[in-house]
Amino acid sequence: MTCCTMDAESVMTMSNEVGAAEIALASHPVGDGLRQLDLSVPDVHCGACISTIEQALLKLPYIRTARVNLTARRVSCTYAEKTDGIETDPTGIVSAIKAAGYRAHLFTAPTLPDDKLRNQLLLAVGVSGFAAANIMLLSVSIWSGADAATRDLFHWISAMIAAPALVYAGRFFFASAWSALKRGRTNMDVPISLAISLSYAMSLWETIHHGEHAWFDASVSLLFFLLIGRTLDHVMREKARAAVNGLARLAPRGAFLIMPDGTQRYAALEEIAVGDRILVAAGDRIPVDGVVEIGASEIDLSIVTGESLPVAVEIGANVRSGAVNLLSSLTIRATHTAQNSLLSEIIALMEAAEGGRARYRRIADRAASLYSPAVHLLAFVSFLAWGIIGGDWKQAMLVAVAVLVITCPCALGLAVPVVQVVAAGRLFRRGIMVKDGSALERLAEVDIVAFDKTGTLTLGRPRLVQTSNASREVLDIAGAMAAHSRHPLSQALSDAMNGDGAHIASVTEVPGAGLEAETAEGVYRLGNVQFACPALSGTHEGNRSLSEVVLSRDNVELARFYFEDSLRPGALEAIRQLEAAGIGSCVFSGDRRAVVEATARALHVDTWYAQLAPRQKVEACAGLSSQGHRVMMVGDGINDAPALAAAHVSMAPATASDVGRQAADLVFLHESLDAIPEAIAVARRAATLIRQNFALAIGYNVIAVPIAIAGYATPLIAAIAMSTSSLIVVTNALRLNRSPEKADRKLRGPDYATTVGIAAR
Repeated sequence: MTCCTMDAESVMTMSNEVGAAEIALASHPVGDGLRQLDLSVPDVHCGACISTIEQALLKLPYIRTARVNLTARRVSCTYAEKTDGIETDPTGIVSAIKAAGYRAHLFTAPTLPDDKLRNQLLLAVGVSGFAAANIMLLSVSIWSGADAATRDLFHWISAMIAAPALVYAGRFFFASAWSALKRGRTNMDVPISLAISLSYAMSLWETIHHGEHAWFDASVSLLFFLLIGRTLDHVMREKARAAVNGLARLAPRGAFLIMPDGTQRYAALEEIAVGDRILVAAGDRIPVDGVVEIGASEIDLSIVTGESLPVAVEIGANVRSGAVNLLSSLTIRATHTAQNSLLSEIIALMEAAEGGRARYRRIADRAASLYSPAVHLLAFVSFLAWGIIGGDWKQAMLVAVAVLVITCPCALGLAVPVVQVVAAGRLFRRGIMVKDGSALERLAEVDIVAFDKTGTLTLGRPRLVQTSNASREVLDIAGAMAAHSRHPLSQALSDAMNGDGAHIASVTEVPGAGLEAETAEGVYRLGNVQFACPALSGTHEGNRSLSEVVLSRDNVELARFYFEDSLRPGALEAIRQLEAAGIGSCVFSGDRRAVVEATARALHVDTWYAQLAPRQKVEACAGLSSQGHRVMMVGDGINDAPALAAAHVSMAPATASDVGRQAADLVFLHESLDAIPEAIAVARRAATLIRQNFALAIGYNVIAVPIAIAGYATPLIAAIAMSTSSLIVVTNALRLNRSPEKADRKLRGPDYATTVGIAAR
């Protein structure tokens, strides 16, 4: 469905004017005498809104670029500080947006989901549906041959039911149509508003003059179907906006600065400057990118690399914003401001990717914009032809209303969302949640799937797979020491040893190194080889594809323990199913090359990328896209969020980070990766049904419009025909639930059954 220029809450005068001084403070220089300004435009809802605002801004002589981000509801523009040697007055930017029919204020943070508008739309659907049902019940008696007095009474009752329902539920369309018309534009809500209003007016005229026919049910039913499509569209867009909001909440609000005299002062995040010294306590997130000046600790870098294992840091180590300090306090020196740190970079990457995704919607909106003037022209020509040639202006008006009603884009509007809802329902029953309806269209086009490793192909839970030849006593000591630590490798070792055997009362944890215990037998150390056996450091490579822990006594090696991450259930089977369906696979990971190579080899995946930072994952997606591929990204970490947003379509497990789940288009609830070929199969079937729905809707118009123009369809018949076309579209969409196993097997490829058998063996 195309959307309004402004919703009902937005048809108000902007109360907070933005002055030149405020704009000067909010904007920032970008070089060559240009400044960038970000403004929040809360009334943006569709591609038509984007086009209107961008065109309005580009008409200003000092505007160089203008781009509207639908997800963030933000407009970013660059403008010249001087034009022909005269200082630019940037308040004209706000005025131009206001003149186009939208509110604008300075952009501060991602807006919260618009629950108020969603609730208003749902209530409007309920009101219009209730009114339509009651009017149709009254119409049954009229169609059954009620006498004139009863017919008139039921018509008046229908009029009284329809009037408040149309005013209340139709305000979204009426406000949009009026906002467009008073600025000399038209949109899809104009013919909708005309059809609703004229059908009610003609019905009221017939009722006043004791006419046999009235079409109150037509106008209210039309509104009911259109509101369903509008509500579905709004809900799906709001879900897509949640990713940036969740990521922004990871940033701390401020930090304690260490002043030159040694005192501490709390400063807001925006006040931290390059060179400031910051105290980061254990358990706190690092506020900005910096370098460690005092202290040693371990930090959770999953936001950067996606890997679950903590990383040791000491004096001179670089740390990134958003990482969590795990063990002891650190003093860092800021090397970037908050605006230039990692979290801000990831948010910018996500918004850029989401802004590009809006192009799919713009194409549909531009195509739909041709529909409105065509319908107006067709109805007007029909009115003139019947009035001038036939001489019956009442009949001419009925024909014009019938044309407006019968050509209302209800079936076209439902063609996509109703299939998306049915597909989303079916996937949900299979444990797959669809967050963005348009993702199903993109999912059907996928020809390669890029998997993150840790937490996606693997479970992110290390397990002990190999030990050196050690006695039971030595193993018990290792298990007892490991029980004192929350490190993932220590937990895995403790679980493997079952916590039985030796008991060690006092164990000290050395950040970034391991565990140390002093006993009567000597000093035991459990950790990396550099810590446990310094003499062996650099002389023994070990198994580079596995994580390694060494136990020593008095620096003499006693045992080695090797760990690997467990493959997610169904990973190999899922990749083979994808291959059978003609879809390739590759691995993206921030882990070491040897570990990634070992995982890829175990899954028979030939293409893999290791040691990738968040931006590099985005670049890898872009590289595959530039080769003509439609990339599906499957990841779970915060570091995967930009790639999830940049990919053609994305999916995350329910165990993913909050930001990872929010950035993904789909989320699967169970551990098995068979959700991926399952979702693709359903999406391909849905794409087929959407194309069929478009063909049905267009075919309906090709047949129905000539009948209406010829005068063979009253407004009531037109409404019935319009509703029937909608029901046909809905019924066709419901075919998605028929014989699911057979349909999925067909779409997964002819070798699916054989592949499943091989994978099972």
